[in-house]
Amino acid sequence: MRLLNQKGQNIVLLTMQPLIIVSFLLAVFTSSCTKDEYGRTYTDVETPAAPVVPTMPPVPGDTPGVKTYLALGDSYTIGQSVSEAERYPNQVAALLKQDSIVIAQPEIIARTGWTTFDLLTRLNSNPPLNNSYDIVTLLIGVNNQYQRLSQANYREEFKVLLEKAIAYAGKKRTNVIVLSIPDYGVTPFGMGSNSALISIQVDSFNVINREVTITEGCTYVDITPSSKEALTNPGLVASDGLHPSGSEYRKWALMLEPIFKVLVKK
Repeated sequence: MRLLNQKGQNIVLLTMQPLIIVSFLLAVFTSSCTKDEYGRTYTDVETPAAPVVPTMPPVPGDTPGVKTYLALGDSYTIGQSVSEAERYPNQVAALLKQDSIVIAQPEIIARTGWTTFDLLTRLNSNPPLNNSYDIVTLLIGVNNQYQRLSQANYREEFKVLLEKAIAYAGKKRTNVIVLSIPDYGVTPFGMGSNSALISIQVDSFNVINREVTITEGCTYVDITPSSKEALTNPGLVASDGLHPSGSEYRKWALMLEPIFKVLVKK
């Protein structure tokens, strides 16, 4: 099953003293080398946040009529730099509630800075207890691109993640929704680097996740064109100059809402 979005696309000037200027530039443009929770040191586009301890939803069937939703990913799923209510999984649930479709508090397994390897490691060491979620979403790969990890490795690990997502959805393949990687090349952070190259590379990673998703019979939603609108609309970027704002996440939620409606009624 392939769903499309509404466009038919597959779904300072500084005046400070020299010392202050140097310190400011170093703070903005120098990527931090960080040890992640697995002991690896890496330079990342994102500053790792505290681990997210998910709130387990009710086991499907325990609460009649209440649907369950598992969201897997990185900073775009956990909503770096926005409030909890502005995360796209939570906004989807809120929109559905307005239509009398009750989604339990979305279970989010995501962390800023995660690559496909990091998400796989987390799921292997501490998997979700449920294996029959009504909906599972997956959005992962921007850190693979930023850390210059190979596309071959991304394809391999993304396929394993998608297989796990299918299992978590009770093997209902179409109920697994993959979101494409947003284009951060159009953000203030990306514009400070080689924005054109970033866009090309993000697109190439999206070719991979799209191919794997369609081959596996899952649902694909292309949010990348929406993310590119940040180039001319600064309100779509969070205060950190890199991640989407709540307004951009709402656009994603509005794209997902009709898809969820169909899938939860199957």
